[in-house]
Amino acid sequence: MTQHLAVVDWILIGTYFLVVMAIGLYFATRTRDTTSYFLAGRHAGWIAVGGALFAANISSEHFIGLAGEGYKSGLAVAQFELFAAVACLILGWVFIPFYIRTGVFTMPEFLERRYNKQCRTYLTMVSLISYILTKISVTLFAGSVFLNMLFGWDLYTSSLVMVVATGIYTVAGGLSAVIYTELIQAFILIGGAAILTWVGLDEVGGLGALIADIPEGHWSMLKPIGHDYPWPGMIFGLPILAVWYWCTDQYIVQRALGARNIDHARGGALLAAFLKLLPMFILVMPGMIALKLFPEVGGETNTVYPLLTSLLPTGVKGLVIAGLFAAMMSSLAACFNSCGTLFTMDLYKPRRPRASERELVIIGRLVTIAIVILAILYVPFMKHLGGSQIYQYLQKIQGYISPPIAAVFLLGVFFKRLNGKGALASLYTGFVMGVSRLTLELGHNAWGWELGLVTPLIEMNFLHFAILMFIVCVVVLVFTSLASTPASDVQLRGLTFATTPKDAKAVEIAESTTKGRKVTVIATVLLVLVLVTIWTIFYGIIPFRIAAASGV
Repeated sequence: MTQHLAVVDWILIGTYFLVVMAIGLYFATRTRDTTSYFLAGRHAGWIAVGGALFAANISSEHFIGLAGEGYKSGLAVAQFELFAAVACLILGWVFIPFYIRTGVFTMPEFLERRYNKQCRTYLTMVSLISYILTKISVTLFAGSVFLNMLFGWDLYTSSLVMVVATGIYTVAGGLSAVIYTELIQAFILIGGAAILTWVGLDEVGGLGALIADIPEGHWSMLKPIGHDYPWPGMIFGLPILAVWYWCTDQYIVQRALGARNIDHARGGALLAAFLKLLPMFILVMPGMIALKLFPEVGGETNTVYPLLTSLLPTGVKGLVIAGLFAAMMSSLAACFNSCGTLFTMDLYKPRRPRASERELVIIGRLVTIAIVILAILYVPFMKHLGGSQIYQYLQKIQGYISPPIAAVFLLGVFFKRLNGKGALASLYTGFVMGVSRLTLELGHNAWGWELGLVTPLIEMNFLHFAILMFIVCVVVLVFTSLASTPASDVQLRGLTFATTPKDAKAVEIAESTTKGRKVTVIATVLLVLVLVTIWTIFYGIIPFRIAAASGV
């Protein structure tokens, strides 16, 4: 059933589109070369970087999926957002100095410098495929759920509208257009989600009434092993996904690479970390509000957030819907730009080193179009892997991709003894394990394959499987490296902690000031205190109260 929008709602939505298009097309006229197009000229400030990191991450699947999971099982899913904040800290303090000092355009380029060319090609191909399986297709699928309830559009109509609307400014303006439209979109989507949460709380009688009426277990993050989000998987498996996504994925890190120096890149990562605390309250909690308001939803949890928008008054509804559009378009724009960057800089340019700047930009645009078409074709298959919990689908696929990549990046900057042979063996091992699990799970769930002795591995929680994959990949990485010739310190200069002198840098923006470092240290301490407080309450105090009340 579609919802009615008043004229003022349409005006607000139309104004949003006009502002975003104007910003995007403005930067299209200022793009001159690949550095401007793919890295925003390396001039982005910390607010722009932080807002862009957050907006690129938050998309329609977060609105639809986090609310749906909040409805189903409460705050447990919010741990994905909290561990994202931790990963942003790791990005800012561990990885950003290496990325910016080396002056790389992409994550595969860094992997080549640290290990070898084969690792660069592998990561480029896996990244492009993962964008189809996760980022683009999930955004389009989740967005179509919302647009279907709003306008009655089907899956492909919704997808085409979102792709065309986003592609206009993304293809023209490059990363500059993407970053500064994402900054605006971040404020819009936060404002819209916060308003809906406030209206929802008012509708149920306030926070006290919600606490009293919602099952107590929904307020606990500590879940048993048989739960969709079991505590061992969340504590030990979730950090693997978080490090891969926030610290090594081109889709996210490209925004930090566009910063004007290390202080601004690190400050942007810290701002994104603080912003990642918000979804727990403005995206997950609305799902818990819906549990009281719409108990008839049952298993169709993807409809929870669109249903909540029906509570909004005229004018406010238009703002919230604009926020949802902002979430969808910011993530698609980020992905489009990253796809073009990866293919152009990591696959095309190495094979055509004399290609002109204009040729490289054109190739990036053409590749983006091809990636989008493939993503749209893949969307219908998602129902076999994610069911009605779209956010769980997203994390599941990432759980099969992330372990080997996280292993070679994380261990690579700490241990100089690891080499290209070990990294490539680890990446291939993880690839085989991940693809095997994905294929067999699809066959088991969609077509009823009988898998015999392999069934427990296929039915194992995806977070537990990610832990297993990570351990195997680390073992392969270490032992293969130890059995082969190490790289020299000269080859590894600036690429590991042990081989990076204080003056190591490849570009002038690598400077970090005493004042900037002091501010980021203070912000880091404050963020850690907030995280510890949240985890103490929802992972310790509340579960303890529940256990005491039940006599366990």
